[in-house]
Amino acid sequence: MEITGETRLVALLGDPVGHSLSPRMHNTAFAHLGLNYVYLAFRSNEAELPAAVAALRALNAKGFNCTMPLKKAILPLLDDMSPAARMIGSVNTVTIEDGRLIGHNTDGTGFIHDLHNHGVEVKGTRILIVGAGGAARGLCVQLALDGAAEIVIANRSLEKAQSIRRLIASHIPACKVEAIQLSQGELAPRIAEADIFTNTTALGMHPHEEACVIPDSSLLRPSLVMTDLIYIPGKTVFLKLAEEAGCTAINGSGMLLWQGAEAFRIWTGQDMPVELVRKKVFPDN
Repeated sequence: MEITGETRLVALLGDPVGHSLSPRMHNTAFAHLGLNYVYLAFRSNEAELPAAVAALRALNAKGFNCTMPLKKAILPLLDDMSPAARMIGSVNTVTIEDGRLIGHNTDGTGFIHDLHNHGVEVKGTRILIVGAGGAARGLCVQLALDGAAEIVIANRSLEKAQSIRRLIASHIPACKVEAIQLSQGELAPRIAEADIFTNTTALGMHPHEEACVIPDSSLLRPSLVMTDLIYIPGKTVFLKLAEEAGCTAINGSGMLLWQGAEAFRIWTGQDMPVELVRKKVFPDN
């Protein structure tokens, strides 16, 4: 890539961001397609977010991604949102158009696309989601839209899980949704009933690499599909337990790739060369 006086900036805002593969992913795609863009990561917490966004707007950046913990904190700073993002109430992708900030959410579509790539169908399935943050909200909405029969949301803060339940119940009533307190006693029977078991929390990611939402593999069965949104490390304790029990284990690299491909299309109007990016950025996945 050659940086010129007309190179457009795309950024990642969040904390932490040092582990992120998004810069490699997008810059690989920009270079392959000959697009004059560069993608950089900037650590930003909630208190710093207004200043960071104002700087990107002033610098005429093309747009940016938001990751933890900013997917909801960004909302008051936006001028408009896509219908899906407005429904979800969480944004991970922003375009800057004539100085206006337009929010989108590509998490759910990326997650579903990756499940399909692994031969996992969503329609008619029962899904257990641990966590109720911005990513979980996007996943739950998209899963319900794509025909999931039942979603159970387990979270330490029951009210956050209830908020997602109410959202889906009011907009997508065909999908049964339940919110429960995150505890081993509550999880055990839900794991037994689930077809897909997904971790959306930071447990398993630096600096909590040894942490896991379940203590061991005794509650798991081989027919269960287990997915973790974490992609570094590529095999969390959660996924190691999945493999130990003979489950299908899917880490977050595919979701990152496909949600990034949708963000790439939103910013550039072009399709990301997904297979090229996968081989160069995720060679072991």
